[in-house]
Amino acid sequence: MSPTSRTRLATGLLAGALAVVPLAGCSFTSNGFSCSGSSCTVTLEGEGSEVEILGQTVTLGGVQDGRASISVGGASVSCGEGESVTAGPLELECTSVTDAGVELRASLN
Repeated sequence: MSPTSRTRLATGLLAGALAVVPLAGCSFTSNGFSCSGSSCTVTLEGEGSEVEILGQTVTLGGVQDGRASISVGGASVSCGEGESVTAGPLELECTSVTDAGVELRASLN
């Protein structure tokens, strides 16, 4: 199995596990990820980085002047450290914003 295939498989398994988490009420933790019940915490670093959280693709557009630009599906939002915003079916709290990226707490709206 090639490294690319392994990455795709791991990403698929991770996404599948996250999709089950809200239904199972259990918790899950991986590099940069932590989920419990219907809430997840994730760190996105670097413009264009993305992750699937609770069935939604979350993408970091970038960080400028202490604000992170984030898109969830077709919705684009911006938040600073400590702020909460709604994007599609997710409530996002930007718990930490640095020049390198953002740490988010996401929960179903």
